[in-house]
Amino acid sequence: QLQLVESGGGLVQPGGSLRLSCSASGFNLGAYALGWFRQVPGKEREGVACVSIYGTVKKYADSVQGRFTISKDNAKNTVNLQMERLKPEDTAVYYCALVPKTGGTSLCPSDLVPAAFGSWGQGTQVTVSS
Repeated sequence: QLQLVESGGGLVQPGGSLRLSCSASGFNLGAYALGWFRQVPGKEREGVACVSIYGTVKKYADSVQGRFTISKDNAKNTVNLQMERLKPEDTAVYYCALVPKTGGTSLCPSDLVPAAFGSWGQGTQVTVSS
């Protein structure tokens, strides 16, 4: 079973920074494209970012472009989300997930939709508030 665990959430003031991490249990993250999503109560889960197998291709939602950076550390078997210049509207539960393999590979989809991802973690709360 492919299991992901998020960490690093917390309370931060507007304009501040936070770094989320997602670690894998029992499998190699380096074999998959990975994404970060977020969700607030009553709203659909929103794609935030995706990184390719080798970390060379990265996609971002328009709402976080230029403020968030996704990265993979295959040596540590983690994927990270560095969040800068945080806004109150960034408040959400953040989840990581992987792109299941098809045809022997795992690619970030053209649209960051939850249906293209699997093996979701349990989420970590990020609250941006003064």
